Amino acid sequence: MDTENTKIGFIGCGSMGSAIIHAVCKKFNPQNIKISAKHFEHAKKVADAENCIAAASNAEAANGSKYIFLDVKPVHIKEIIDEIKKNIPDDAVLISMAPGITLKELSEKYDAPYVRIMPNVGAEVSQSMTALAYSEEVSQEDLNGVKEILAAAGKVETVDEKLMSCVTAVSGSGPAYAFVFIEALADAAVRFGMPRKEAYIYASQTLKGAAEMVLSGGDSPAVLKDSVCSPGGTTIEGIAALERFGFRNSIIEAVSAAFKKSSEISIMR
Repeated sequence: MDTENTKIGFIGCGSMGSAIIHAVCKKFNPQNIKISAKHFEHAKKVADAENCIAAASNAEAANGSKYIFLDVKPVHIKEIIDEIKKNIPDDAVLISMAPGITLKELSEKYDAPYVRIMPNVGAEVSQSMTALAYSEEVSQEDLNGVKEILAAAGKVETVDEKLMSCVTAVSGSGPAYAFVFIEALADAAVRFGMPRKEAYIYASQTLKGAAEMVLSGGDSPAVLKDSVCSPGGTTIEGIAALERFGFRNSIIEAVSAAFKKSSEISIMR
């Protein structure tokens, strides 16, 4: 992909969209990236920070853009498509970040190649886990282009669209679960005398290292856990306590609750 000349538009720049914009502007020419928002002042603030272009309207952000990101709430996405459809180039690909809105629903509103994505807040530090599903109208070349753009923000994987609610519950909401775990580890460290600042570093780096070991493609988490648990040692005592207080089940229940809520969004619209 020509990172210097590829034109990208962002309709909306909420916290997630802004994180992706931040990552993309590091890899692609920011002067070919246009962003819009409900309030121009917000778009201008984000654009000034990233040295990209603040568009005066959603239609202007879409005009001339090859890849158009729709960072809007599900309840507003169809009206936004109505607003910009006269300005969407014939060869454009529309990338929806709206949870609960299917590819079929998007295509019924406006006939175009669509990609659905579910990133997470790790995009802010180029460590997002982004899942995508796409309509049959998306060419392989355009799909590769979308993946390359999103790769600026982290890891990208293609999933069957029916798994999007699962993705939302696991990787979309997952950082919040991880933050709670880090906070709990740090609280325990503080309880035993470690200063708060150091406690956050120890807890965070520990989770980061463990995640890297899993992602390296070697052993499964179960095998890696066993490798740390020496017979009669300290770690197995900690694991036993986690099981006794329902840690594993708490995580499963949290994901299940998030999955249920994600699945209900389309019904609630």
